[in-house]
Amino acid sequence: MKLFHFSEDPKITYFEPHVPKTNSKEQPFVWVIDEEHAPHYYFPRECPRVAFWSSSETTREDLNRFFGHTPVNRIIAIETTWLKRIRETELYAYTLPSETFECLDANAGYYVSRKAVNPISVEPVGDLLDRLVETNIELRITPSLWKLHDEIISSSVSFSIIRMRNASSDI
Repeated sequence: MKLFHFSEDPKITYFEPHVPKTNSKEQPFVWVIDEEHAPHYYFPRECPRVAFWSSSETTREDLNRFFGHTPVNRIIAIETTWLKRIRETELYAYTLPSETFECLDANAGYYVSRKAVNPISVEPVGDLLDRLVETNIELRITPSLWKLHDEIISSSVSFSIIRMRNASSDI
């Protein structure tokens, strides 16, 4: 199993468990993402986004509602104001050894380690929009994510909502 950490910093030599700034009640972990969900992180770290995909639990109604006009089964939505930054960001993919990691959330692809971890390798991701196109994921660009956010969390689709604290106010 391949596990990744994405960063705008190309010089990380080890990953130390830490408590997330946004959840002080969480245990200290090193956080990584699995290969299937890695494209959710082909963005600047602080970019708010809503990723959603169909699964065996997705109802026919929600399949038609969210995927009825596209041939893909995974969509990531971002806000318009982030497009320029996505074009300019240099992102690096760190590959980490899987031995000390355990699955925290299979739906979102999150794995955690309670131990410090040295990366196996680091590679530039390259042009982020090109990488997304290569994955056969639809990228949606919208002025505000909030309406989609509200629709997704009350639906039967699988989802990962990232950095919504940075999203624009609802328009």
